[in-house]
Amino acid sequence: MEKTKLINQAQADIKELLGLLNHFENQSTELLDILDVLAQVYRKLPEAKNPEAVLNRLVNYIRSVALAGRIHFPKKEEALIIDLGVLGQRAGLNGVYMADFSDKSQFYSIFEEIPRH
Repeated sequence: MEKTKLINQAQADIKELLGLLNHFENQSTELLDILDVLAQVYRKLPEAKNPEAVLNRLVNYIRSVALAGRIHFPKKEEALIIDLGVLGQRAGLNGVYMADFSDKSQFYSIFEEIPRH
């Protein structure tokens, strides 16, 4: 898949997922962290050297934080997360090597403030 096409598809999925998750009744700290990271990846994805690796880390982060926060996604949200995972599969092992899946700071540069909830 062409890089711009991959980025456009990923951004469309992230935008839809953000809209759906914003309407969850229980806005736990874990869900707010997921929303922060989704918004950050949406902004940074066009500039990423390896967007597949970013998407791979994003999906792993969502899974890790959702498991810790006992967040269960409805079918539509789950389908979007799976779609993002499929887009990120091309990263191979490079996307997850030595990664701390639950660390929100991996999506922010050293000069950006990390939102805390």
